[in-house]
Amino acid sequence: MSTPVLLADKLHKRYGARTAVHQVSLTAHAGELVGLLGPNGAGKSTTIAMVSGLTAPDGGQVHISGHSLANDAMACRRRIGLVPQELALFPELTAQRNVELFGALYGLTRERLRQRSAEVLALVGLADRARDKPASFSGGMKRRLHIACALVHEPQLLLLDEPTAGVDPQSRNAIFETLLALKAAGKALVYTTHYMEEVQRLADRVVIVDHGRVVAEGTQQALLRLLPAAQQLVLDVEGPLDTARLAALPGVHGVQVRGERCVLGLHDLARDTPVVLQAVTAMGGRVRHLASGGTQLEDVFLALTGRALRD
Repeated sequence: MSTPVLLADKLHKRYGARTAVHQVSLTAHAGELVGLLGPNGAGKSTTIAMVSGLTAPDGGQVHISGHSLANDAMACRRRIGLVPQELALFPELTAQRNVELFGALYGLTRERLRQRSAEVLALVGLADRARDKPASFSGGMKRRLHIACALVHEPQLLLLDEPTAGVDPQSRNAIFETLLALKAAGKALVYTTHYMEEVQRLADRVVIVDHGRVVAEGTQQALLRLLPAAQQLVLDVEGPLDTARLAALPGVHGVQVRGERCVLGLHDLARDTPVVLQAVTAMGGRVRHLASGGTQLEDVFLALTGRALRD
């Protein structure tokens, strides 16, 4: 495989007695979108801050297209576009002026600024609002303008920290289309989100972090193979359930109870479902609804972190 655009090796960061990031390594190649997942407080934003150069690591190294962030910060930053969680726009400047301001910080000439601002505003679907001020924009439009500002200097690596937070479905879909177009154009992207369905739709590889450490990484297919259960049985049950007894049944690999809903991982759905239903009935439970399906990425996440994504 080619040399990665991003190579972060064994990043470490402490804040007093608390370790925020411990030995986190991360790569992203041209034309690849890497999803960075983890519960709140897992170290995602701190990792992004270290990769972008906003926060100095206590240990580890970052290289962008072969340049060391520690030894040649300017060369690295010129190759990075950052879309942080918090909006960093000037509400009283027009959309075009916002983009041009960010481009000017990277030394783009006036002619190049005009050309690039028009290109990136068109890319994010805001060409017709170039002369409007973001103070009048919806939350989704501001997020798209934020992405345009991060792209004006033609970075090789785009870092996106929860770019769809508070965004309506139409703008979220527009952001997805933009990111897929950037990936097709050969950009490397690192994407953090609290929406599992976004990672399933966009990511080529997934890195799961918890308590500041990488607990798993790989393609979605590789991560799904970490669970022994290939299929799920979802039961809505009235009455008592003995989860330990269910977990001990042959063919059952894991039981999760969420209120009246019981989710079981099964090795063979057709063979194991009747056994489970018989056991539930014997416990005094009554099945009100039954559904089945394949194992999902969220199941892997919960198994590895033990916490819901929005904790």
